[in-house]
Amino acid sequence: MLEGILNAIPGAVAQGLIYGILALGVYITFKLLDFADLTVDNSLCTGGAVCAMLLLNGWPMWLGLTAAVIAGMLAGAITGFLHTVLKIPAILSGILTQLGLYSINMRIMGKSNQPLLQVDTLVTSGNNMQTMLVAGLFVAGVIAILYWFFGTEVGCAIRATGNNGKMARALGVSTGAMTVLGLMLSNGMVGLSGALLSQYLGSSDINIGRGAIVIGLASVIIGEVIFGSRFNFAYKLFSIVAGSVLYQLVIAVVIQLGLGQQDLKLFSAVVVALALAMPVLQGKVKASANVKKGRKQAAMKGEE
Repeated sequence: MLEGILNAIPGAVAQGLIYGILALGVYITFKLLDFADLTVDNSLCTGGAVCAMLLLNGWPMWLGLTAAVIAGMLAGAITGFLHTVLKIPAILSGILTQLGLYSINMRIMGKSNQPLLQVDTLVTSGNNMQTMLVAGLFVAGVIAILYWFFGTEVGCAIRATGNNGKMARALGVSTGAMTVLGLMLSNGMVGLSGALLSQYLGSSDINIGRGAIVIGLASVIIGEVIFGSRFNFAYKLFSIVAGSVLYQLVIAVVIQLGLGQQDLKLFSAVVVALALAMPVLQGKVKASANVKKGRKQAAMKGEE
């Protein structure tokens, strides 16, 4: 069993880095924009489908990855349009786009699964060391771009929109445009993650994105709870990727311990629920400790 766990670690780290790009996209909407975006469950597949079909038709890798990012950004733009222009609630906007993307993804691929065994790929499950190197470089590049972008005036406007939309509007910020831009940026990163994930798995599958939002949220929450946000913005971004890697490691370990594939969704839901509840539980423990401390001090004064 121990040998199986050790053998599973490289693959878990490789997948964690790929999913880390997805988690960074989820972080933008969930934390910075305060927008519950469910588009990612199918924009992940959209990125993978677009990249896969271009590679199968002889297009160069860099064009395939670029097209995957653009496809993800278009998906985010649709969600943003539904929410900001048509005034559809955030969750419903994401659900509607997600449903529509299922049919679009089927149209792109022509069938539910497109193997990539006949084309050269950047990453592969057969070479986890290469995958970790390539995915790590992509992660570092994405974090560098995000760190620069959110230091610009537009990036600060996006953050202000999520923190306090009314105040941002009072300062002349077009919060609708910033919301759309944030969703485009987020889903563009999700599309890139989907392109790399499809290559790693050796095929683009219509169900590749099922549960992606849970993976992204788990990575964000685990990263914040375990690694915290004690330093600058770059540290927060790296902690999210670390949370993604840790989440995949936990999944790999519990599978080796005997957890069935059919139970993974339940396990993921429990992990996310516990991670989300952790700040509340920590607050209650701290409050209880303060109450006990206060009672003890009061008792000591009474004895005096």
